[in-house]
Amino acid sequence: MRKSVGESDSRKVSGGRIPGSVGVPAFTLTGPEPSAIPVVIAVPHAGRGYTSELLNAMRSPGSAALKLEDRYVDRLAAAVAAATGAMLLVANAPRAMIDLNRAPDDVDWGMFGRAAGSDVGSYTPSRRARSGLGLIPRRLPGIGELWKRRHDEADLDERIAGIHEPYHAGLGEVLGELRERWGAALLIDLHSMPPIMLASGLASPQLVVGDRFGDTCHGSLVATAFTWFGEQDCAAAHNRPYAGGYVLERHSSPTGGIHAMQIEVDRSRYLDSGLAEPGAGFADVVSVLTGLVRKLAAEICALGRISGDSRWPEAAE
Repeated sequence: MRKSVGESDSRKVSGGRIPGSVGVPAFTLTGPEPSAIPVVIAVPHAGRGYTSELLNAMRSPGSAALKLEDRYVDRLAAAVAAATGAMLLVANAPRAMIDLNRAPDDVDWGMFGRAAGSDVGSYTPSRRARSGLGLIPRRLPGIGELWKRRHDEADLDERIAGIHEPYHAGLGEVLGELRERWGAALLIDLHSMPPIMLASGLASPQLVVGDRFGDTCHGSLVATAFTWFGEQDCAAAHNRPYAGGYVLERHSSPTGGIHAMQIEVDRSRYLDSGLAEPGAGFADVVSVLTGLVRKLAAEICALGRISGDSRWPEAAE
């Protein structure tokens, strides 16, 4: 990672590179130095660093990119991080290029001309990869196949080395720093979701909290989140239909002091009617998420004090 320090109380780190782009890092990490709270907000699916080569290879780049992206979640996250002092990790690489919430071997090899199961040992692609949303997305409902031609395995290797590996190394590093300073750390993996349609009479969730069904964070953090959402009159769901993916699986270790939750935000709550640009509800969503991060930061500080692992116990005061 390349670190540049401007003012004494902030830092900006750039890491990795987007293949086919000149000088465009795969991600950026920003936040106070030293950390203000033991929280990092990560945004893996809002990158808009499209290369001309990538766009030329896509069948319908405009509509497909818009549907693949967690549209402007990076702007939500930036506003919340600025208000709370959370660390902010944003992927610049687009999800169409590589999905950072998938394991590096979760590949639909049919996209590369390989027969199913050939030369991949006993590996079986996940349900998501088979449905078209593997490490490199293949198809989307309502759009179909995303690509004009098969992919080159050398391109895949370059994307993993230049984007996927540095992003997760950087995320692991900052979580380790936060745990060392505070005794515990929290990763909020922030995403957006299309509006969820439920049976008549039921309130559609505006947010979904995922913790891999209790595996990736302390229950008090989930309870804090739902208490806050209730106070804000925001309908929320737990693990259904989004329980969290590879990011949570890789980086969470509640017994080791690193907690992680995924939060999905209904796009219609902060985007316009076309789900393309920031809408009238943007500021309200920022307000809800800002309050959430403050509540969770207090809770994770308490967990750090209980663990007794903090190098600077007074930092949580």
